[in-house]
Amino acid sequence: MIRPAVPSDVESLVELVHALAEYERSPGSVEIRADQLGGALFGDSPTVFAHVAEEDGRVVGMAIWFRTFSTWTGRHGIYLEDLYVRDEARGHGVGRALVTALATIARTSGYARLDWSVLDWNASAIRFYESLGAVPMDEWTGYRLAGRALDALGSAGPVEE
Repeated sequence: MIRPAVPSDVESLVELVHALAEYERSPGSVEIRADQLGGALFGDSPTVFAHVAEEDGRVVGMAIWFRTFSTWTGRHGIYLEDLYVRDEARGHGVGRALVTALATIARTSGYARLDWSVLDWNASAIRFYESLGAVPMDEWTGYRLAGRALDALGSAGPVEE
């Protein structure tokens, strides 16, 4: 069963985020706490959304996402931040069902697209995404400003005109 996450799912979502980081060979990178995720998902002005896959009362998969906006299309989109399915639930259509739920939201909301990133070495995920009809954005390179570089640039103060 695929459904929107509820507050009682937050601990399971954090656990799955840690499992995803382990799978992506970066377990030490996760800093999120349950109160942070809960606030982002269920606070006064939610900025992040989540759907879960549940089997026999246990959360076995998740899709954490947020809305984007394209100035080219003039419409919102969805950015899939994390998609993860527990090992024992893989190969049973859970991942497809989660992505289908987001595609349905995008379609019924009039959104232009559904975007995400995948690690270059994750051949099984790439095959899965391409089986859905997704195409790689080869001409685009993702960039990130974080840590000391973000602090340095952010502490420079506003630019005067």
